[in-house]
Amino acid sequence: MRREMDQLFGDWPGRGLVGARSSGFSPKIDLYYCGEPQRAVVKVDLAGVELGEVTIEVSGRELAISGERALQETEGRVYQQVEIDSGPFRRIVELQADVDAERAKATYEDGVLRIELPLREQTDTARRVPIDRE
Repeated sequence: MRREMDQLFGDWPGRGLVGARSSGFSPKIDLYYCGEPQRAVVKVDLAGVELGEVTIEVSGRELAISGERALQETEGRVYQQVEIDSGPFRRIVELQADVDAERAKATYEDGVLRIELPLREQTDTARRVPIDRE
């Protein structure tokens, strides 16, 4: 019965809400590959996040998006439900192809951050490696 009560009132103000919300969150993303020339497109749900708080880094096949969504004022309010995450976030996205980080671009519209990462050209050159005898 206690477990069911904890599940029912787990997000009730004063019962762990501040601790749970202050630890941050992981924004939802969509990732797909398309276009000609080929590119990876990452869409990140960042509604309510100030763009000045967002950082995008590309390293090899790893895309890192970090920032913070400000905590809403809660004084004088009694919440029935809290589902909009707040606090700091850092989301690492593993890409399945090599990208050209120098040509990456990002736009923000209607709460969605869209990052386009052109794929690196694949070289079809093969090289025969000689074997030395010692």
